[in-house]
Amino acid sequence: MPANLPPQYYELERAFKEELDPREKLRMAEELLRMMPKHKGTDKLQADMKSKISKLKKEIEGGGKSHGAKQVKALDHIEKEGAGQIIFIGPPNCGKSSLVDALTAAKPLIADYPYATREPLPGMCEYDTVQLQLIDTPPISTELFESYMNGLIRNADLVVLIADLESEKMIEDLQYIVEQLKERRIILKKDRSESPEDVRLSYRPTIICAHKEYEDEDGSKRKKITEIFPDFKMVATSILDEDSLELLQKTMFEALDIIRIYTKPIGHDPDYNDPIILPIGGTVEDAAIGLHKDFAKKLKFAKIWGEGKFDGQKVQSDYVLADKDILEFHM
Repeated sequence: MPANLPPQYYELERAFKEELDPREKLRMAEELLRMMPKHKGTDKLQADMKSKISKLKKEIEGGGKSHGAKQVKALDHIEKEGAGQIIFIGPPNCGKSSLVDALTAAKPLIADYPYATREPLPGMCEYDTVQLQLIDTPPISTELFESYMNGLIRNADLVVLIADLESEKMIEDLQYIVEQLKERRIILKKDRSESPEDVRLSYRPTIICAHKEYEDEDGSKRKKITEIFPDFKMVATSILDEDSLELLQKTMFEALDIIRIYTKPIGHDPDYNDPIILPIGGTVEDAAIGLHKDFAKKLKFAKIWGEGKFDGQKVQSDYVLADKDILEFHM
């Protein structure tokens, strides 16, 4: 029986054979397996690809012998925590580390010389009862582009591209970073509304942080950013301005396209400390599964409280939720 593989399969297969980054090869292998029609004609292909996927996973986890696997394991992947993983990227001395220091309990090395940050460093930032994971990274410039950055950026839920308003090379630096990522098949996008037709590409939703806002008193540099990147959301910040940091947190949260759902036991007050995080469009059933995978099976109905709703309104499992809704589950 013929395999009847689509043309895109062969394109991706060629790229898979040429790729050296184990994590990117794993992503491609899983996509190749997904693209295979499931019938007897592809049984051997499926088995071969599953074997390759298994070997790549072992290599990435440190069980393989491939050159560079240890470094990849150490640096190109950070386990996600909280409601979203947000990676800060930018040129040397743009203020990435200062921002992560101001927003989290992480303690990155902050120095007035370039390339002080040599390894990625995660930290947790709390915004309105939600934990966000921020990652400080080494700079991207003509002198330095750490190879493990490709995997980190692809894995992140959101990219924050830092524009240094103090630098005379600000626009040049931003354009260089965008082009270098394109060469590595990572495309920065204004939001997550698009998916690439070419499965070799990775679209990453991005906001621009115009940092050191007091160095741009007349706003001319921020205006230039909006001219070059007209579709991207931009936030002006300074570590001396608490309001700007709060606005950055709010913008990051909104760019993740998620909602917070609070729960309340019957006869008790809501728990605002640990919300269920769902994508926009999530339902009562999704929230129930978020508590426990078997929880939804026992659910008869829920009562809901929230903006624009009748307090205690009875809703069924397919009801679409909004940010900050409160649910009371009934079995």
